[in-house]
Amino acid sequence: MALKDLLVVVDDSAASAARLDVAAQIAARNDAHLTGLYVIVDHVLPGYIEAELPDEVRASRRRFLQEQADKAAGRFAEAMRRHGLTDRSEWRAVSGDPTTVAAVHGRYADLIVVGQIDPARDRDLPVLLPQDLLFEAGRPLLVVPYAGRFASVGERVLIGWNGSREAARAVGDAMPMLNRAKRVVVLAANPKPGMSGLGDEPCADIAKHLSRHGCPVEATHVITDVVEPGDTMLNTAADEGCDLLVMGAYGRSRLRELVLGGMTRYILQHMTLPVLMSH
Repeated sequence: MALKDLLVVVDDSAASAARLDVAAQIAARNDAHLTGLYVIVDHVLPGYIEAELPDEVRASRRRFLQEQADKAAGRFAEAMRRHGLTDRSEWRAVSGDPTTVAAVHGRYADLIVVGQIDPARDRDLPVLLPQDLLFEAGRPLLVVPYAGRFASVGERVLIGWNGSREAARAVGDAMPMLNRAKRVVVLAANPKPGMSGLGDEPCADIAKHLSRHGCPVEATHVITDVVEPGDTMLNTAADEGCDLLVMGAYGRSRLRELVLGGMTRYILQHMTLPVLMSH
């Protein structure tokens, strides 16, 4: 599948600019259409308070929300001009819950570009939750860190491979980017041996598959009980100069990850580079 229709979620955070640039880069490289989605979120007040608000207060609140949406639209338009995407882009401003709205609109895109949750951000209003969107949208996500700027995405790719259905799905979803990459490294962290694991040569089979697609692929694995698998992945990405991590998400239930911890949850909290995730 080619990447021809992308959706990027734009918001009022400082990180939104970097996320928008990443989405525009990918759209320009793939000759794709890019839709910017801004979710208008208002404070939900108890009915008895809402009923007592003067009309002037309600009108002022509506004006403020519209002004914020208009500013976001301006930032999107400027980015589209800068990347030469004016004729291949559109803008949508929709009221509602960010995760629900993004899921509905994202189902009509090949890839949804969203932001990592910033733990320091004000939580008075609902924010888009990538971990929920993974299940609700049915599309791959490209999650962009809330800190940093990313001059390139997809030139040097690290694939986190464990042989799971989710990992296979992520590789398939990322194939349009893997085909264009200058270098692809497949990494297994603490691979399991035997028929139910990755065999005697971890990553050899997936590397062979990728090579048949013309990807410049290398395979490696790391066995350690000292470093967290998530840290192993992120450290390898840094050591290899990778600008994109591809991985499956939630190989076990979110409840088990919440209680026991897990790779998906760890990466979403500690990511240092854009991550393409599929479930």
